[in-house]
Amino acid sequence: MTRAPASAVPATPETTASDAAETAAQRRERAQTMYAHLRELYPDACCELDFAGPYQLLVATVLSAQATDVGVNKVTPVLFARFPDPASLAAADRAEVEEIIRPTGFFRNKAASIQGIAAALVADHAGEVPARQDDLVRLPGVGRKTANVVLGHAFGIPGITADTHVIRLTQRMGWTAQTTPEAIESDLNELFDEAEWTRLSDTVIWHGRRRCHAKKPACGVCPVAAWCPSYGTGPIEPEVAAALVRGPV
Repeated sequence: MTRAPASAVPATPETTASDAAETAAQRRERAQTMYAHLRELYPDACCELDFAGPYQLLVATVLSAQATDVGVNKVTPVLFARFPDPASLAAADRAEVEEIIRPTGFFRNKAASIQGIAAALVADHAGEVPARQDDLVRLPGVGRKTANVVLGHAFGIPGITADTHVIRLTQRMGWTAQTTPEAIESDLNELFDEAEWTRLSDTVIWHGRRRCHAKKPACGVCPVAAWCPSYGTGPIEPEVAAALVRGPV
């Protein structure tokens, strides 16, 4: 893997290989080079939801839809202290569940979802979260993204989490031209070794939250700018870009 010197001038969209000109092998090499630099920048990248075990992670992931992980982490200690297992959550009073999770938004729909999941776990899986994707996606409201989060972080089974950050960044960095989560996941599976899939997802998500923002990415302080076809989407002046960086790295 070729590493660019520290003094390398970031490429512009015109000088970076285009989708049409880049071979599959070249794209894989470029993607892996970019990932190596992102790993150096975020060596501690991980799931930012607080959880203890598969049940807590599954519920927290459902609650994280249209909410921040920080916000979810504020309500889950109360939720899990009150309902420590699927059986207790399934049998809970809906109004009480709604009130606890209200700060995460869409609390009525989310309460129905997590109680439906809990009931299915009790009825079909003896109250345990299954460790197979086919079983997880049969739970009410659970898709591949949520299933891969749980498999990767609770069971150590690698998977790509095609959330909004991963979709946006992998398209922006030219790793995929696909538009659906399933197709993007398939492309990333081809670019990276299976053992890296979960850590790759966490790393890309961290980059999306901290630097490569949706509206104004911090291009001028991005460690992978030299390989990114979207360089210049955000400010390229280091001082301006640095002010856009959010949170600890």
